Amino acid sequence: MGTLRKLKVTEMHRLTVDEFKESRKLPLVVVLDEVRSLHNIGAVFRTSDAFLVNSIYLCGITATPPHPEMHKTALGAEYTVDWKYFKNTEDAVNELHTMGYTVFAIEQCEGSTMLDKLVLKTDKRYAVVLGNEVKGVKQEVVDMCDGCIEIPQFGTKHSLNVSVTAGIILWEFAKELAK
Repeated sequence: MGTLRKLKVTEMHRLTVDEFKESRKLPLVVVLDEVRSLHNIGAVFRTSDAFLVNSIYLCGITATPPHPEMHKTALGAEYTVDWKYFKNTEDAVNELHTMGYTVFAIEQCEGSTMLDKLVLKTDKRYAVVLGNEVKGVKQEVVDMCDGCIEIPQFGTKHSLNVSVTAGIILWEFAKELAK
C-alpha cells in the first residue's frame, strides 16, 4: 500500500464563499420540521454546504442563524447555504409543491421507500423533510408529502440522530443527482 498523507487545507481547493454562492447547486431543499437542537441545525448546515444543497427551510421552533451554538457545528456554513424561515412547516411544503418540487418526509411510515431502493430523476427537483429529535416529522406534514423515505436499520435502535440522518440522506441524493 502506498504512503498516505493527510492533505493540508491549502491543498483541498475549497470554494470561497463567493464561489459557493455562484456555483450550481443540487436541486434539493432540506426542510427542518421543529428541530430543537442548535448543534443538529448547525450540522445540517455544514452537511448541506458539503453537498451543495440549494437551500434549507427552517420551520417552527427550529432556530435561525446567526447563533453561537449553531456556529459551533456549522463552522460558517450558516453563511454559505441559503435559508428561509417558516412559522409552519405546512407552508414550506406548500411553497415547495407550488415551485414543482417532489417532497419526501424522512420517516418510518407504512408504504415508505427504503433508501437503498430509491430512484431519483436528474431532471426533477426534490425536498426532504427531517423532523424533531423526539417526535419526528409531524403526521400533518407527512400527509402533505409525495412519499416517505426510510433508512434501513438493523440493530436494536429504531432511529438515528437527525444530523446523522441528514448526512446519509444528503449523500445519497448528491450521489444520484450529481450524475
